[in-house]
Amino acid sequence: MLSCLRNRFLNGPINVSQTCIRQLYSESNAIPRILITGGLGQLGVPLAKRLREKYGQENVVLSDIARPTSVLLKQGTYRYADVMDYKQVQELIVNQQIDWLIHLSALLSAVGEQNVPLAMKLNIEGVHNILDLARKYKCKLFIPSTIGAFGPDSPRNPTPDFCIQRPRTIYGVSKVHAELLGEYYFHKYNVDFRCLRFPGVISADTKPGGGTTDYAIEIFHDALKNNSYECYLSADTRLPMMYIDDCVTSIELFMEASPEKLKQRTYNVSAMDFTPDELAKAIRKHFPKFKITYKTDARQNIADSWPEVFDDQNARRDWGWKQKVDLDLLVTKMFDFLKNGKV
Repeated sequence: MLSCLRNRFLNGPINVSQTCIRQLYSESNAIPRILITGGLGQLGVPLAKRLREKYGQENVVLSDIARPTSVLLKQGTYRYADVMDYKQVQELIVNQQIDWLIHLSALLSAVGEQNVPLAMKLNIEGVHNILDLARKYKCKLFIPSTIGAFGPDSPRNPTPDFCIQRPRTIYGVSKVHAELLGEYYFHKYNVDFRCLRFPGVISADTKPGGGTTDYAIEIFHDALKNNSYECYLSADTRLPMMYIDDCVTSIELFMEASPEKLKQRTYNVSAMDFTPDELAKAIRKHFPKFKITYKTDARQNIADSWPEVFDDQNARRDWGWKQKVDLDLLVTKMFDFLKNGKV
């Protein structure tokens, strides 16, 4: 305890470095040790970058079952971890002295419908392992949820935090399961469980991961390559959306919020909502000749059961959520990023 300061005192005058201060806070739990599972997906990499900038590179461990790039390995600690292997994750938590668990491992909506047994195993059994480990080691736990946690019986415009859900995808069912089981662990075992229901998350530096809202990523790539896009959703399909930077900020704010501020454990968060037609019009401000055509597929049925507009007033009231990026700024940011050749 306080080994860094003690060693410096014994060896001479105390000149406390930034590293020493960080160790002091880490030992007193003011700076958390963080493990991100499923970290090589759309959200994990930018989230790890943000948290490392804030809490120190050495305090954030990124994990997944995929092979990271050499660039990612240089950015901080990476460990192989299969969330289906309880002992493997347990060993990682113990050896790395983890305080926060951020559990991102999941199969998304469209991919999950193509492989329901795998989705059930990863999205449900994986959550069981993580919840029990959070209980055992007293970790603060974040598990994201989704607009897919709602179904055709839910109010769609707007969709509040509390209403009938009854989703019709295995992805949605597994997320409702995670929400309710996490809240059970909070009430039963005092696990500091926190959950945000995200809309479609849009980012430029990753490839789409198999979600129903992925058209809002693909469309930018095709606009640059072909000046056209064939959309698998109808022109008037309205869905809530969020830019990746706002998504990362929402997790950061939520995890740092004191428990006293949280009147519930699961919140909706959103930033904007639009249709493919509205997004195409915004793109034409940059590419006037851009054309969009429509050929709907099975993902249309999924989208038709989801919220059109998210009501996130509780998140804004309780812990100060506020987005920065609207539709026009989203389009500008996406094209600026892609044109610079960073993808």
